[in-house]
Amino acid sequence: MSHTAHIRSHRKPRRSASTIAMRAGVAGGVLSTLAVAGASGSANAAEPVTQTLELPTLTADLAAQVAQSADVTQQAAASYELQAERDAAAAKAAKEAKADLAEAKKKAAEEKKQAAEAARKAAAERASRSAERATLSASADTGSSDSSGSSAGSSTSTSTATGSAAAVVAFVQSQVGDAYVSGGTGPNSWDCSGLVQAAFKSVGVDLPRVSQSQSTAGTQVGLSNLQPGDILYWGGAGSAYHVGVYVGDGMFVGAQNSSTGVVKASLDYDPPSGAVRVL
Repeated sequence: MSHTAHIRSHRKPRRSASTIAMRAGVAGGVLSTLAVAGASGSANAAEPVTQTLELPTLTADLAAQVAQSADVTQQAAASYELQAERDAAAAKAAKEAKADLAEAKKKAAEEKKQAAEAARKAAAERASRSAERATLSASADTGSSDSSGSSAGSSTSTSTATGSAAAVVAFVQSQVGDAYVSGGTGPNSWDCSGLVQAAFKSVGVDLPRVSQSQSTAGTQVGLSNLQPGDILYWGGAGSAYHVGVYVGDGMFVGAQNSSTGVVKASLDYDPPSGAVRVL
């Protein structure tokens, strides 16, 4: 034993240090245990809070997605409905346009028909007036003939046209002075067969369009036995290259050529090959 062991002041600090160390160790252990327990308790207590906070977040996201999907569906439905309305309106407009077009065509055809009828009546009236003037003139000049007439002209009939023949004569005489145009069918320009066809159409007689066919359209008659309204032709029957209308007194009217146009001339001016009688 140390020689100082009996001294209290030397032993008391050693005991105090051990006691303090032991107490510190115990306290540290207790504090560690408490810390671990506290940390564990904090961890265990925090876990439900974390789960409770996440659930509303997921639920809100899902609700937002559902709402967005509903908006898209509603917009699509509205778009389909708008397109359907547009398609229906377009179909209705097309149907109405088609009906309007059909009505317009029908109206145009009717107006054209009325115009043609009016033109025909006007031509018939004009022909009738011309025929009356021609009759009065022929009555005043009975027996007269062209001073340059040949045997063909002097041997033809000078009888005055009546009825439809008079209307045909009046029609062609009213066109004298009009222009000659190949293929012309009037009302102010003609070719030879177009003039003849129009003259007979004015009295309701349909003739073929070309001179070859018109030269065989009626009964063949001799040039010495002509009557007003007979069709004259130049060339062979069935192969004629020119036609005109005999108007009496050795005269005819025809659309001759582009230089002379429609003229009234003596048979001696251009002797025909033959004639046919339609009326």
